[in-house]
Amino acid sequence: MGNNHTSLDDILAEDMHHWYNKFMKESPSGLITLFELKAILGLQGMNEDANSYVDQVFLTFDMDGDGYIDFVEYIAAISLLLKGEINQKLKWYFKLFDQDGNGKIDKDELETIFTAIQDITRNYDIVPEEIVTLIFEKIDVSGEGELTLEEFIEGAKRHPDIMEMLRKMMDLTPVLIIIVEGRQKPNNCK
Repeated sequence: MGNNHTSLDDILAEDMHHWYNKFMKESPSGLITLFELKAILGLQGMNEDANSYVDQVFLTFDMDGDGYIDFVEYIAAISLLLKGEINQKLKWYFKLFDQDGNGKIDKDELETIFTAIQDITRNYDIVPEEIVTLIFEKIDVSGEGELTLEEFIEGAKRHPDIMEMLRKMMDLTPVLIIIVEGRQKPNNCK
């Protein structure tokens, strides 16, 4: 009670047994559906883009494609977000951004995801259109208007400013804190 997690280091300090207990408390069946994930995170009543983003996050975490997130997938996802290597995170970002699954991301896909992330995290520090324009100016050297996985990873790694913007945009700490601390939301949250 009263124990507020203020950093990812605090979250990382949680042991596996503790994570398992939290997982089973939220989902006694041992499987989390998309509906349950939205309920756990308090994400009902979102706009269409934000809803689509959460669906896409669920699909990327549902590694075996069975329509459920089991404990192993849950821990793998949290581990990736908290302490994954940069290449792993960039691959996950790419998979998340590639909404139509064609192996490429375009400006519309990227802008839609960034806008949806802001609607969920309430972090409006970076204008989605600006980061998308910057990403494509610096990374899309061929000017095709699409990025492959390789272009995205190599380009992001070559440009520290883009990596920093991606890190800020994709910071899911507020979501992880909700998972760690339960469904309680601050009173000023609307």
